[in-house]
Amino acid sequence: MDIINYISNIAVPIIILIILLYGIMERKNVFDIFLKGAKDGLDMVVKIFPTLIGLFLAIGALSSSGILDFFIGLISPILNVINFPSEVMPLAILRPISGSGSIAIATDIMRRFGVDSFIGVIAATIMGSTETTLYTIAVYTSSIDIKKIRFVLFAALMADLTGMIASVEIWRFLSKSFS
Repeated sequence: MDIINYISNIAVPIIILIILLYGIMERKNVFDIFLKGAKDGLDMVVKIFPTLIGLFLAIGALSSSGILDFFIGLISPILNVINFPSEVMPLAILRPISGSGSIAIATDIMRRFGVDSFIGVIAATIMGSTETTLYTIAVYTSSIDIKKIRFVLFAALMADLTGMIASVEIWRFLSKSFS
């Protein structure tokens, strides 16, 4: 385990050193190239900043308003019929929107139900098999000025839904197999 920690600690400095040495061998002005890249990065941040503010505002409104709990209460009868655990529904709703919000919800689920519980492993699998779709699409499309995203959005949300349903069904199958 010590060797892994050692490699982890030296990996980034070694990569930076390799890049610098390669730039010097190619007779490139490495510092000027670095400054140009930093400037381009800042320009990109300024370009996508309004989109990020809008997303964070929407996430905050969803989290603090109680709409999420109301919506889950509303669809609980449907969830019971399709045998989808309502305990992971806040995670299923927020995961496509916010990575940090979904981490907080997953942590809460695991604290309440346990890491090795049926609900805990479903939450962990949802976290690993889905993406922060709306955030990713908003950042990438706004950075290159794409406005028409409906087909990408539909396909990405269907992939998230598939990951969530598969998470529940796989763990349901595995829990029956091992009990």
